[in-house]
Amino acid sequence: MKNLKRILSLLVIALMITVLAACGSKSQKDVLSDLESTMDKMSGYKSEATMTLQTGENPLTYEIEIWHKKPSFYRVSLKNAEKDQSQMILRNSDGVFVLTPALNKSFRFQSDWPENSSQVYLMESLISDILMDDDRNFKTGDKGYVFNTKTNYQNKNLYQQEITLDKSNLLPSKVKVMDKDMKVLVDVKFKNTKLNTKFDDGAFDMERNMESAQLEVPTMASGEKDKKLTPVFPEFVPEGTTLLNQVANSTGDEAILTYAGDQSFTIIQKQATVAPAAKMLTMNEGELVDLGFAVGVLNGTTLSWSVDGVDYYLASNDLTVEDMAAIASSMVTTQGK
Repeated sequence: MKNLKRILSLLVIALMITVLAACGSKSQKDVLSDLESTMDKMSGYKSEATMTLQTGENPLTYEIEIWHKKPSFYRVSLKNAEKDQSQMILRNSDGVFVLTPALNKSFRFQSDWPENSSQVYLMESLISDILMDDDRNFKTGDKGYVFNTKTNYQNKNLYQQEITLDKSNLLPSKVKVMDKDMKVLVDVKFKNTKLNTKFDDGAFDMERNMESAQLEVPTMASGEKDKKLTPVFPEFVPEGTTLLNQVANSTGDEAILTYAGDQSFTIIQKQATVAPAAKMLTMNEGELVDLGFAVGVLNGTTLSWSVDGVDYYLASNDLTVEDMAAIASSMVTTQGK
């Protein structure tokens, strides 16, 4: 009899714990409503994140700092301390800028970035992906609410994502982006997100941000461009396409990879040159392509980007922008090896 009473008491306690836990959680409808309210009331934010990429041979980690001021000002700084490289994306009233401090170069775009595609490190983009996906999957975890949603990334291999919202404030805390086989390609962890941050007048100024970035990541020494270039090969190549030829010039600072097949393409790699002074390039016909680890420029049938002191050019009449982004992203982890 005593054992029976004890068992009944334990069952009651377990039931009470379950009820209390349920009371502390929100329904999917409540969470969605609160997210819409947060988006409407928010004037901007500052956030920090760690992004690990698994799109190439080895994982590579970037530290990201994100500033956003409504309606359309952005400052996104991506840094990889191991390779001493950084890049910054700015959007202000003059347009969209991509700064590469180590090369002392900046590019200017007439672009509506980041409105056309998903952005794994922008809070409002992640929340929008949740709100816009009628087929989203929802579950309550120990420390947060978890949504599985469709994606709209420029890289076609980034097929689906899992977004975890912190229970205390409903802000994104973790994001995992997977391919069709559920392999995690991008893993982002957010920290120190502060809503409704006040920004001074020069916070999104291009020249001011270039100067401050170069204090943290020095301009690449002119002698570094004389190092022999080691060709980088993409981990992802479209089915039916193979490497046909590899050529290096006599000075060792340029390599050309030619791929032939159903979707042929050519990759040119050359040591980047450092601009003697801040050099503004206006890309009236260029389109900004977010590669995750860097920002590329699409001009006609050519996608170009700079990483670790090397300029890359991917040219093809057969590839879609999504294919180009997937190939470029798969080259990231072997940079400079």
